[in-house]
Amino acid sequence: MNKDVNIEEIIDFIKSNLTNEVNLINNLGTIESGEWESKAYYRFVNSKNTNQSGSKWKFKETIILEHPKHKTIILDILEDDHLGGIEFYEYLR
Repeated sequence: MNKDVNIEEIIDFIKSNLTNEVNLINNLGTIESGEWESKAYYRFVNSKNTNQSGSKWKFKETIILEHPKHKTIILDILEDDHLGGIEFYEYLR
């Protein structure tokens, strides 16, 4: 768990910085709460059985954003433009 990060604020930051990603932004409006997998990674979708049939985690792409407070954040985007998780590079150390 990382008490320095407010996930709701990060979601708002993503929405305001990826205005061309209409499907992703729409999906962020209905995103379910996630959980901290480590001090640097917040997961929304279980990555069990990654990219296999029946898995919710089917990786599409990575988007990197620069946040004013948390520096580099890395978004794991899944098929159908869902947010799988957010990695906070600054906190990997």
